[in-house]
Amino acid sequence: MTVGRVTVDLCVRRRPTSWGNHMRTPSALGSVLLLGLLAACGGDDEAGTSEEAAASYPTEDIRMLVPYGAGGPTDLTTRTVGACIEEELGQPVVVENMEGGSGALAMTELAGAEPDGYTLSLVTAGTTVLTPLANDLDYTKDDFTPIGVMSEVPSVLAVGEGSRFTSAEDFFEAAEAEPGTLTVGVPGASTPQGIELQRLADEYDVQVTAVPFNGNAEMTTAILGGNVDAVLINASADVVENIDAGAFQPLVASSEERLSWLPDTPTFAELGYESLTLSGSTFGLAGPAGLPDEVVTTLEDTLQTCLGQDEVRQTIGEQYVREEFAGADELGSVLDDTQQAYEPILG
Repeated sequence: MTVGRVTVDLCVRRRPTSWGNHMRTPSALGSVLLLGLLAACGGDDEAGTSEEAAASYPTEDIRMLVPYGAGGPTDLTTRTVGACIEEELGQPVVVENMEGGSGALAMTELAGAEPDGYTLSLVTAGTTVLTPLANDLDYTKDDFTPIGVMSEVPSVLAVGEGSRFTSAEDFFEAAEAEPGTLTVGVPGASTPQGIELQRLADEYDVQVTAVPFNGNAEMTTAILGGNVDAVLINASADVVENIDAGAFQPLVASSEERLSWLPDTPTFAELGYESLTLSGSTFGLAGPAGLPDEVVTTLEDTLQTCLGQDEVRQTIGEQYVREEFAGADELGSVLDDTQQAYEPILG
């Protein structure tokens, strides 16, 4: 490259021993060109370094966030998968619970992290789509890179033992006859469960009153104590235990098809509420936006390997792990579908 009247190789890594007299007083234009080209060479070096780091990933500890408190299905899923990833990739995986703001605290942390694969998080449609839509936060689902689905927990509309409602038909007939008088517990107003009840009113003219609680434990206490008429609750292991014990009676499932482990429970779609299939929770693994393809592929392949292991499936719960692995594209579709359905309501 000729700058002024001197030709130099700007991308040589070592400094020349002599620049000659002509370089002592370069023109202003020559100086600008020289600095710009040197910066370009530096950029190439940085890009090369990033590519090398991605190709050798991982070489240090991986931090995995949980946007909720310790205990419960999110914590269990993350720690189980994290332990397997650690074993498969040979680097420590440190799980960190970061609850607060309906998941916003952890998601803000993830969105601002370096896109190098060393900060990951459990994500849900609630934390990545609903929370920012409902609260006007500084991140959206596009600030994250999907990696794959870890587990899926459907929701059930359930009543307590001794309820006057013995079937879904009984419940919805009462809801239509007495608009707004039936109370249904949900794990937060801006959760998929809370928004699905709003859609039940908006799209099907069936009005109930949503009562927000902080998670399954509070909702269980409320329904067993007769403080609400029903709950729309994630059917995690603790809820299944209550169903098996007869303390809960499931009336409706949120899944598109009947659950094999609740074969007598109809779905919302069967009852004529075809669009109400989004109140379950998909627990995905994601990183910040801009995660290198090589890193995504490594993590996606490792996640698939882990979810194929019997010990991992049994610890999470066989009923919550898909028979066929759902990778980055499938998780991205879940988030896109949720955005499309809920943005008109919350946007």
